[in-house]
Amino acid sequence: MENMFRLADQDQGFFQRKWTLVNGPVIVGAGPSGLATAACLREQGVPFVVLERAECIASLWQKRTYDRLKLHLPKQFCQLPKMPFPEDFPEYPTKRQFIEYLESYAKHFDINPKFNECVQSARYDETSGFWRVKTVVTSGSNRTEFEYICRWLVVATGENAERVVPDIEGLAEFGGEIIHACDYKSGEKFQGKKVLVVGCGNSGMEVSLDLCNHNASPSMVVRSSVHVLPREIFGKSTYELAFFMLKWLPIWLVDKLMLILTWLVLGNVEKYGLKRPSIGPLELKNTQEKTPVLDIGALEKIKSGDINVVPGIKRFSRGEVELLNGEKLDIDSVILATGYRSNVPSWLQEGEFFSKNGFPKAPFPNGWKGNGGLYAVGFTRRGLSGASSDAMSIAKDIGMVWKQETKQHKKRTIACHRRCISQF
Repeated sequence: MENMFRLADQDQGFFQRKWTLVNGPVIVGAGPSGLATAACLREQGVPFVVLERAECIASLWQKRTYDRLKLHLPKQFCQLPKMPFPEDFPEYPTKRQFIEYLESYAKHFDINPKFNECVQSARYDETSGFWRVKTVVTSGSNRTEFEYICRWLVVATGENAERVVPDIEGLAEFGGEIIHACDYKSGEKFQGKKVLVVGCGNSGMEVSLDLCNHNASPSMVVRSSVHVLPREIFGKSTYELAFFMLKWLPIWLVDKLMLILTWLVLGNVEKYGLKRPSIGPLELKNTQEKTPVLDIGALEKIKSGDINVVPGIKRFSRGEVELLNGEKLDIDSVILATGYRSNVPSWLQEGEFFSKNGFPKAPFPNGWKGNGGLYAVGFTRRGLSGASSDAMSIAKDIGMVWKQETKQHKKRTIACHRRCISQF
């Protein structure tokens, strides 16, 4: 149903080139954002093709997350459109439960991505009014290149497509194990080791906590100020509470109330090396796109001294790190909890809708639609709820045009049929 017809098929030994006209949009990425868009399009009756470079859906969740990961927000804020989480799931589903939910979601909406298909480039052909999406599939010694020609292109590769590895002086000379947080699974193999965790976001905090739970000795680098909030305040989700207050109060007042409640629950965290920004957590999220940390136990380990908070790094040397305050630490391993970035600029040949950092130029909630049938889903920095909102808007927009043109086509077909009858 997704492919209208095959236009060409060439075989040249081990090299093959094929191209296809797609009857509907091409969605790049089979993570939660791509699946949500596909499901909403399915509900609109619009056919589609989903392209995924990995061999599974939600590869970030399946391959690049640690074992102890749970959703940080209550499940009602993380479910995708048209299908809630199972009722027996806990309020904060585990990594395995979330993957099961996504697999059920894909099956329910009959979403069958084309796996192991890496998009090399996508450009808009103004002459024809179509997008040309080139991909590569490599299987053994065979390399197959495809070109998909489509009217609509949905970019669903997300905010976390590629790891960020900072250039730190002397890191290459360190000599010990260095991994990114996306390759970290468990603290089990770090038992008894001194580990430097670079980064104090949600990943850095959780990795440090997990290392503690496996009897490692983590030192966490806190280079700049950070908002640490409790995941729950007096039994209520912090996110849910803030979301509720924003319906009635201005953001500056909600920020003040949230910080007062946080102080009552967590106490003064600055004396442990966690300096708070001068801007409130919600305003900081909106203006600088910095997400606050939701504490799930790391703070207690920091207070007890099990997690050592240290300032920024000056340089690495063999088996040790020198900090900005002049202190030197002997360490065995380094875990880079330094985040991720969009990879859109590496393959999308377009400069009006997306900026150089791989995010739409238009701020939320207007960053889902570009020109010439280009759409973006999952770039709102508002998690799964933001992706779901984008997906519904995109499907509605495409569906409206699809239904209108399908209706007109049917009318033309009926009129032609009647004219033929009248000639006999």
